[in-house]
Amino acid sequence: MLPLDPQADPGRRAWADCPNCDDAQGCEPCAQRRNCSDHWRYLLTNTGSLLHLQCPGCTHVYDHETGFGATRSLWSRMRNALPGS
Repeated sequence: MLPLDPQADPGRRAWADCPNCDDAQGCEPCAQRRNCSDHWRYLLTNTGSLLHLQCPGCTHVYDHETGFGATRSLWSRMRNALPGS
């Protein structure tokens, strides 16, 4: 289990499923895709629509592409998702 990132600040949060744990399973607000006071993630940084997150439960660090906005092209997102990129 990783320690919390030094950039982890409860004041900067995001609501996205953690790919490592299933902590929001059975949560009604999460199932309805509403903000939940229990199942949020630390928003460490972002690059346009790509969020860099850390789960406070399992401390997993991961990226989440929101697809919101026009800051990154589809080609750029696909190229960055390839292994070794």
